[in-house]
Amino acid sequence: MAATLNRSHKLDDQALVAAVEAITGFVFTDLDLLRRALTHASARGGADGADYQRLEFLGDRVLGLVVAQLVFEANPTAPEGELSLRHNALVNAEALAEVADEVGLSELILAGSELRTLTGRKRVNLRADVMEALIAAVYLEGGLEQARGFILRYWDNRSKAPSAARRDAKTELQEWAHQRVKHAPVYVVVSRDGPDHDPVFQVEVRIDGIEPAAGAGRSKREAEQVAATAVLVREGVWHKEMETR
Repeated sequence: MAATLNRSHKLDDQALVAAVEAITGFVFTDLDLLRRALTHASARGGADGADYQRLEFLGDRVLGLVVAQLVFEANPTAPEGELSLRHNALVNAEALAEVADEVGLSELILAGSELRTLTGRKRVNLRADVMEALIAAVYLEGGLEQARGFILRYWDNRSKAPSAARRDAKTELQEWAHQRVKHAPVYVVVSRDGPDHDPVFQVEVRIDGIEPAAGAGRSKREAEQVAATAVLVREGVWHKEMETR
């Protein structure tokens, strides 16, 4: 079970640096940068730029580059399509949140009281965002090699897992639907919630003669993948363990 987001107070500098060093292997000297990477907007006290949102943007790009090279080098005979599947599976919100839980990052997030009981999709997004922000902070202070070392510590083994190369859920569902009912799936956006910078889409996938299924995600495509996966698991095309990589 994921750790509770329960930190509403600041750890002292020494304790915070030690905790993050245990996770990243990097010793921060820029404490303002480090604290910003771990602070949600709900706890920033109105200070401009004092939360992780901008860092999240940069960390996403650093992670994507390092993982792309990792996947490329670890799978020398894999075609482009398989490399893309592996890369996408390693950098999506679920993968990031999984790593955040593994290393205890949730305990270090500074968030307002209204966010400390988050569940479901929003909780996944928060942990993923902070992981990206922390990657960016390591990159900004320590450089690309330090960031690479941090990423490889948790993504190297994941990149080699056979389940990381499973087929795209929408592609799999489309082929299954054509074979089963001769009709392609149709994806319908049921709702869109949340602010512009952190939306949550609810999508339903509909196939003639098949019970529909719903999925949620930070983008329409992600929600469609979740919905497609739900059908594949329910219909026995994929096993439950494939759903969680």
